[in-house]
Amino acid sequence: MKKLLYSFFIISSALVSAQKTAGTKLVVADGVIGTVEMFTVNHKNAVQNSRTYTPANLPGNLKKFSAIAGSGLTEYQLKNGSGTIDRLALYQLNEQFRLPKDTPVLINGTEVTDTSLLIYGDLLSSMKLTDYKGKKSVFVDTTLKK
Repeated sequence: MKKLLYSFFIISSALVSAQKTAGTKLVVADGVIGTVEMFTVNHKNAVQNSRTYTPANLPGNLKKFSAIAGSGLTEYQLKNGSGTIDRLALYQLNEQFRLPKDTPVLINGTEVTDTSLLIYGDLLSSMKLTDYKGKKSVFVDTTLKK
């Protein structure tokens, strides 16, 4: 019986881990959620400088992004005149899927409960409705498609 229970826990933890998209590093650029890949592929010349923080030393303006900080968070400052990159509030994604505005959104498997946060439109090519904690939620996979 113990072996069966132990096997169940191993499989469950593997499935939970697999839901997170590995290898896609989230960043915050001018207060909007983006990815390193997005800026190195689509907006190479837009970044003026960057700064990386650990979760313990996030400045006040980045505390609201603590859900996506994981082991650290990089903040990009964009150059003036680098153009406007499309952005959308997470609650607007919920509205598109006919969900309540305050439903948490999953970004690469990470739950984001503050749906007033903005995300760059470049990252929204892969979205789906999924079951999460017994409720329907929007899942955003930010991996850029080649």
